[in-house]
Amino acid sequence: MGVQKEERFSKGGFILSAIASAVGLGNIWKFPYITGEHGGAAFFLLFIICLLLVGLPLLLAELAIGRSSRASAASSFTKLGGGGRSWRIAGLLQVLTPFLILCFYVVVVGWTFHYAVLAFSGSLQAGTDFGGVFKQFIGGYMPIVWQAISMMLIGWIVVKGVSGGIERFNKILIPTMAVLLLLLMIRSVTLPGAGEGISFFLKPDFSQLTPESALVALGHAFFSLSLGMGILLTYGAYVDRRQSLGPAALAIGAGDLIYALIAGLIIFPTIFSFGIAPNEGPSLVFIALPAAFSVMPLGTLFGGLFFVLLAIAALTSAVSILEVPVAFAKEQWGWSRTKAVWTIAGISFLCGIPLAVSLGMRPDLGFLGKSLFDWIDFLTSNILLPVSGLIVTIFAGYYWKQAGEAAGLSARWFRIWLFMLRYIIPILMLLVLLHTSGILKL
Repeated sequence: MGVQKEERFSKGGFILSAIASAVGLGNIWKFPYITGEHGGAAFFLLFIICLLLVGLPLLLAELAIGRSSRASAASSFTKLGGGGRSWRIAGLLQVLTPFLILCFYVVVVGWTFHYAVLAFSGSLQAGTDFGGVFKQFIGGYMPIVWQAISMMLIGWIVVKGVSGGIERFNKILIPTMAVLLLLLMIRSVTLPGAGEGISFFLKPDFSQLTPESALVALGHAFFSLSLGMGILLTYGAYVDRRQSLGPAALAIGAGDLIYALIAGLIIFPTIFSFGIAPNEGPSLVFIALPAAFSVMPLGTLFGGLFFVLLAIAALTSAVSILEVPVAFAKEQWGWSRTKAVWTIAGISFLCGIPLAVSLGMRPDLGFLGKSLFDWIDFLTSNILLPVSGLIVTIFAGYYWKQAGEAAGLSARWFRIWLFMLRYIIPILMLLVLLHTSGILKL
């Protein structure tokens, strides 16, 4: 790809941007509700173990592939693996997957902006039928309006480039998000009855774990680091060759874990304080939490801050998702960054419209009991991402001869890393794929 100077991260900017790609709706929306569904603290501990055993080795592999190839996610495998149609298809999958994710992810980014406005205005807390508020919103035209606003903001950031846009943006918003997290955590843990929620999240009860819990924790450890999306392959191409990838991978994993920890210390004390069940599922953030903010002292302020936090988290991830097909278009067709950004953003927006309306105005767009939105989410999250992860594991573990040198590991750590990539992670990823696709039922 011949990465130009303005298309490179600084050392600190790279780590912040990689953390930003990981810290999205998965940490603040999905992680709390799946933790609540699977027993709290014991599941959190299991998630940490999976992050160390599966997440970090794959994270390092993707970064090493990207930096060594200095190519887009689509070309990195063929450039390092000596060509071949199979690796070309594998690379294209790394671009198709984030594009499809972008189509529905930006719809949800729009929801977060809408809820931030509702919360700060006080209108969200004014009623009591929070499920009705959400259904009324997704049943109208406003999701498309917010989707368009979100896509324009994401495109505006990405069009400014890697160092001038993505890195500069993340250097502002990641610290901002950290401050908001800490403020909300302090408010949550000091609520009456918050101790029960803290205990649920931090005091393990291993009797709550099931075999399914293990696979869910494993899958989330993989997804929470943005693995299999081509993001870290692409970002790796922008990393300075003097950057030590091992410590960088540890810093990214630690950042992702810390944000998940603080998010749990916001969500669980709050819902336990107001008598909300921790196993509310996906509706926890958009329906259950507004109910808590409606009766909380200064609920308008803290509800607004929470949804601003959620919007920032969603935005930082969406920026990194868009960069993957943009890098591909620049490399493959010689497009300028401006043309690549706005063309892909425009196509993604148009593809996202039927997904958005399939949840409300046009439920007939779905089939077999799922909306079109749910089907694309299922295809990417449960099929394409695990397959992409398996591809990275097999490539780095078996085909790429310079993997150890590129990763910058000592001989001892390289042997451990290679053993994990060859014998442990493929089996675990295959189990995740079988489980998420519905073939393996526990």
